[in-house]
Amino acid sequence: MTEPGLRGASQRSVPRADASELSSSALHGGAPPTRAEVRETHTAVVFFTGDRAYKLKKPVDLGFLDYTTPPARRAACEREVTLNRRFAPDVYLGVGEIRGPDAEGAEPLVVMRRMPADRRLSRLVREGAAVDDALRAVARHLAAWHADAPRSPDVAEQGTRDALSSRWEASFAQVGALADDGFVAGGVTEVERLVRRYLAGRERLFDTRIEQGRVVDGHGDLLAEDIFCLDDGPRILDCLEFDDRLRYVDGLDDAAFLAMDLEQLGASEAAAYFLAQYSEYSGDPAPPSLWHHYVAYRAFVRAKVSLIQAHQGTPAAETASRRLVSTALRHLRTSAVGLTLVGGLPGSGKSTLAGALADRLGVTLLSSDRLRKELAGIPAEQSAAAGYGEGLYTPEWTARTYATLLDRASALLSSGESVVLDATWHDPGQRESALRIAEGTHAHLVALHCQVPGDVSAARLSTRAPGTSDAGLDIVTAMAAGEPPWPEAVSVDTSGPLESAVSQALAVVRPWGTGQAPVFRRPIWSLTRRAGLHQASARRPLDLTHTASHLPAPASGELL
Repeated sequence: MTEPGLRGASQRSVPRADASELSSSALHGGAPPTRAEVRETHTAVVFFTGDRAYKLKKPVDLGFLDYTTPPARRAACEREVTLNRRFAPDVYLGVGEIRGPDAEGAEPLVVMRRMPADRRLSRLVREGAAVDDALRAVARHLAAWHADAPRSPDVAEQGTRDALSSRWEASFAQVGALADDGFVAGGVTEVERLVRRYLAGRERLFDTRIEQGRVVDGHGDLLAEDIFCLDDGPRILDCLEFDDRLRYVDGLDDAAFLAMDLEQLGASEAAAYFLAQYSEYSGDPAPPSLWHHYVAYRAFVRAKVSLIQAHQGTPAAETASRRLVSTALRHLRTSAVGLTLVGGLPGSGKSTLAGALADRLGVTLLSSDRLRKELAGIPAEQSAAAGYGEGLYTPEWTARTYATLLDRASALLSSGESVVLDATWHDPGQRESALRIAEGTHAHLVALHCQVPGDVSAARLSTRAPGTSDAGLDIVTAMAAGEPPWPEAVSVDTSGPLESAVSQALAVVRPWGTGQAPVFRRPIWSLTRRAGLHQASARRPLDLTHTASHLPAPASGELL
């Protein structure tokens, strides 16, 4: 605990005549009294003297906490020490007592080791100091705590999809009431829509998080202001203590709190780095969409608090609320789970575009060419060339390939993974099946139809090296003769450079722009581990495929 920038502190100090002298004799010592620096929050008065800080609970009743009686204040002090010793045992020294000259009894207070102000994480970030090492240490510390944190049915209950939905809806109701009083933060309506759509299709994801033991008794209030970066490791202070249910969180939610705070300090790259480090140390395979969703949740909760403060007349609070709602909206847009169909005739460049698009978005790529050969039990690069509608390309084989492709996409979408599907999408019935999958998983569906002049396609096919696709010019000619219209798809001109096609595709898939929020990417080990686990599981055959980051790009930058 250190004095500058105490979170929630008022702009004035407690009058020195009231509380400027704190004697060690009052804390059962015998040394002479010393002058104390004093700061005040909504619920406590904190005295700083020498190498100690003393936190005295105020006799207040704020509805969500009641400190109006001495036993309640003592219990709160004891609980604060017990809970925070989990993260910083050498900072929370115990519960002491202070007795004033006119007091009838001793007043309990939390006794803490005083932290150096110049090592506060928020200060380091504001000053532009290098913080990667500090954030890595915080991520390791937090992941280690989460690994050993208490788990129970009561804890797990707070990690369900419905529990999170209830917390979101409560915040929406509170913000709506404030809006009725004239305090409006733009974008709230879109936030509500995106949140409800994400949660509606992701029950499986949250159930899996509970099965994996990811919901823990955590910190619940992880802010850069309360983290001190010392030479022998970080000290994390001030966990949430007044409501256990709000501290029972997904470990990723706990980490996302700090990521959100770092973004508000103007350090979005540091926020993404911290989450990646947390994922590394915790071995957490969560989809990036969940990272974004939890950052958005934390931003919106703080926006709600800022709106309440604006309603109470706090200067600049309304501006802060707008900024926080904007942060929530950017992350929710980025977290939106999407199903993107990239189709077209062989030689149109669809596979190259699909791979580049998936890589740019940081999402999963599924390829019908690779899957068809997997189902046949042959290597993806082995030729299975046959006449039109023959061999592995009969209607029966094609129907089986697309059905499996969509089954795997459905499982991924339900688990919070956005997916790019690389196939011709020649059959309107298969397109309709993809639409039903998107509707059932509440995913955003986009269809892209790659188109090139016939001579460009022919030139590409004549020079293409052997690979996963077996189609030659004769197949393309037969398919083109019977190609049905695809009015739902957006045409993409893939006759030019790859980057041009990617830009066209991104304008459709991300109409609000690609700079909304950092693209969170899991460590490579996580991608490999997911693929291996799913390959070994007959019950959950998810992405038996290649992530886009593992696909080689054409050396020339051209579409093939």
